[in-house]
Amino acid sequence: MSLFERLLQSASTRASIPFEVVFADGRRLSAGAGEPAFRLVFKHRRAQRRIALFGHIGLLESYFSGDVDVEGDFAATFRLALQSGFDRPQALVRVRNRWHEFRLGNRSIQQAKDNARFHYGLGREFYRVWLDDPLMMYTCGYWAEGTTTLEAAQRAKVEHVCRKVGLKPGERVIDIGCGFGGFMFHAADHHGVQVTGLNTTTEQVEELRERIEAGGYGGRLSVVERDFREVFDRFDKVVSIGTLEHAGRDQLREVVQAHADFLKPGGLGMLHFIGHVGRFETEFFIRKYVFPGGWIPSLAETIEAMEASGLEVVDIENLRRHYALTLDAWTERFESRWSTIQAIDPQRFDERFRRIWRTYLVACAEMFRSPAGHTHLFQIVFSKGNITRANYPMARRFLYESGQGVVETAVGAAASPASAADPSSAATPEARPRPHREPVPSRRLD
Repeated sequence: MSLFERLLQSASTRASIPFEVVFADGRRLSAGAGEPAFRLVFKHRRAQRRIALFGHIGLLESYFSGDVDVEGDFAATFRLALQSGFDRPQALVRVRNRWHEFRLGNRSIQQAKDNARFHYGLGREFYRVWLDDPLMMYTCGYWAEGTTTLEAAQRAKVEHVCRKVGLKPGERVIDIGCGFGGFMFHAADHHGVQVTGLNTTTEQVEELRERIEAGGYGGRLSVVERDFREVFDRFDKVVSIGTLEHAGRDQLREVVQAHADFLKPGGLGMLHFIGHVGRFETEFFIRKYVFPGGWIPSLAETIEAMEASGLEVVDIENLRRHYALTLDAWTERFESRWSTIQAIDPQRFDERFRRIWRTYLVACAEMFRSPAGHTHLFQIVFSKGNITRANYPMARRFLYESGQGVVETAVGAAASPASAADPSSAATPEARPRPHREPVPSRRLD
């Protein structure tokens, strides 16, 4: 019996989820009591050697290459890994992670740009297949009780952010890491503000400029292609949704300082980011195959960086549970619409790509769902200088009061049978984000 098989035999006695392993030579190993939730099928002995050397990374890389198949409940494999500690990196994986940081860390602006384009440069056509329509928010949604669609959750999230920073007509806002511009269009349409998007991904910048021009938003919306650290102006409000994770391991303070420098004295801002409770290395699989150069900061070191930059922390909300639901929705769409994705570019979106992204979406959902996990999703409201009773409410009631439009109508409509069948009905016509005077993506994607 090989070292790998002995380790697996030992682990099988502690399995909280029953599973089965089929080795490359046809032998079988059953673990746990009851019907197996999933089955690992080894097609080549080299997969067993990879796992002996690299642990969970060896198993994932064998799955990506087709040397291992997973039958049954795919998510259960990650639940078991998290429960059993199989996800803890082995020594060789920690070495690979340090080498990754040395080669691909975000020290230079050019490397940070290349890293961002690796993921976000896949094109709007790819992302529109499985993100919400029309905002295309590639960040955690806000799943208040009664929310049943991804569209409603993302509208509610964007409006939640708008309320938290108290947007007022005529204010100038910067959206750092603006993505496909969902927040920008919503804020302009529903709050009468002028928004400048900041993005380092060329493909997203070009596509967003086209949408701004086609929608007649000139003078209200604009987008600048720069690094997050390149400060060029000051704004009344700063919004940063899903950006801080891309600052880089050693660039956190520099990026937080830039957020502060973008903000006028007395202004308000919002940091929406994935963060650790405690200080941990970022998962190597995510860094190598999904977000090169990415690094999940801890909540504590983020707050320390904010304090050093002269920012007051006004409010912190943890949306970890909301991200699990968002990832579930993305996963369902990604898997059910895979043929549509593959047709876009069969060479780029091949079986290996599918397996990597399936792993990314499902594993992250289980990570955020884990009751013992240390990865969370935080929203931090901050001010430049201390707030007063005159410029910010004393209680959170203003975030949830009825009669303020989008949040209530989106959530209320989402709870109705009609909205469950038709995502476009998840808000009243008055509250629903306008299609920006360009063709709405085809409903065939639904």
